[in-house]
Amino acid sequence: MEDSATVDTSVDQIQTLFDAQRKAFRAEPKRPLQARVSDLKRLLKAVKAAQSEVTAAIEADFGIRSHHETLGAEVFTSTAMIKHTLGHLKEWMDDEEVEIAPTFQPAKGRIVNQPLGVVGIISPWNYPFQLAIQPLVAALSAGCRVMIKPSELTPKLAELLKKMLGELYPEDQVCVVTGGPSVGEAFSGLPFDHLLFTGSTRLGKIIMRAAAENLTPVTLELGGKSPCILHDSFPVAKFAERVVYGKLLNAGQTCVAPDYLLVPDGKVDAVVAAIEKEVARCYPKLIDNRDYTAVIAPRHRKRLLALAADAAEKGAQVRVMNPAGEEEGDGRKMLPRVVTGVTDDMHLMQEEIFGPILPIVPYTELDEAVAYVNDRPRPLALYYFDRNKKRQQQVVTETCSGGACLNETMMHVAQDNLPFGGVGPSGMGAYHGKQGFDTFTHKKSVFQQSRMNGAKMLGPPYSGLHDTLFKVLI
Repeated sequence: MEDSATVDTSVDQIQTLFDAQRKAFRAEPKRPLQARVSDLKRLLKAVKAAQSEVTAAIEADFGIRSHHETLGAEVFTSTAMIKHTLGHLKEWMDDEEVEIAPTFQPAKGRIVNQPLGVVGIISPWNYPFQLAIQPLVAALSAGCRVMIKPSELTPKLAELLKKMLGELYPEDQVCVVTGGPSVGEAFSGLPFDHLLFTGSTRLGKIIMRAAAENLTPVTLELGGKSPCILHDSFPVAKFAERVVYGKLLNAGQTCVAPDYLLVPDGKVDAVVAAIEKEVARCYPKLIDNRDYTAVIAPRHRKRLLALAADAAEKGAQVRVMNPAGEEEGDGRKMLPRVVTGVTDDMHLMQEEIFGPILPIVPYTELDEAVAYVNDRPRPLALYYFDRNKKRQQQVVTETCSGGACLNETMMHVAQDNLPFGGVGPSGMGAYHGKQGFDTFTHKKSVFQQSRMNGAKMLGPPYSGLHDTLFKVLI
């Protein structure tokens, strides 16, 4: 990829692009199956061909980003979703015949799947390729026109997306606009037919306010503090293995990363020791290791260090995971920290951490852990480790989260047959697979009257016969 500076899209250009897409959609309001399949196959081929460019661009934006993490969490998840969509698109597009109440038969009813129109996608910096491409797949499968606004914190990847998608589609079908907050503000203020935003809860509120001016429906993929609960009966070493994977993937900069652990009171020390051992196994070195990802920007690292310092000042024990005894320095890498003795007044227990800091909260009874989760804003994900099916069902039933995993972390997001989305402060709406197709599709109700019908009997002029008829119907 050529090294070129990202040029911000002007507000006038954004409006021009939107107008062109709206005009193109009106000229082709129902994109046929063959065209949508072609759109997706071209994208699949391009994503496969661009693997090295994607990893290089994200590496440049992060400073250090694990090559394998990019392939697994960005490229593979994108190609898997495209393949899944291609395998099911015809059935998703088919009209759905519905049963008509006996009173109105022999009329017929059906639901027509209709593209919403021009949709906007605002993608974040933490998985800048996946979280632009996957919503794009959903929108293209629905037959929509798409405008994408990537994060300004990953300019190399944004420029690659603009180049790659510009070579695949005309601008009146798919386009990428680049720039900072002012561009984002203009973008979110457009009268889209649907707007999908992935990012923080704070920014989600701003996006929703802007969309409300046009009554634009929104899908908000936010975050929050996703808990990870260990039952006393579950093996601590296995628990630590899955926690370390989920927490340190992308250095914890994942919306569904375990944010804090709820651990039986007598197991806290054992869990800390197991996590330390697992960190050493996965990352014998951390600072001098290209498989351990950097924090995206100095200000984000500063925020994370401040969270750990605040906890320590208020009495928590902060244990730094440093198997090779490296100097952390002032770079963008940050050593993982496990924090015990936490209290609610600490900042790291009040906001989403989004980095390699892991607080541990002890509990006595499972009901206490469930209550702890329910006393707080509803999270994007919840993880419970226990092989007892009755207790698994209790936790799933009695807590409310966007999604959940049993005896695992994060893998629910990679399942294209499962919808992905938040609830309450962690988001609204969902996508992935059929849910993504439905998100960008209008379900139009169609009632078709038969030639022979009794509809006239329901209308005026009214008489005693109508009184009798409605008495029977009611």
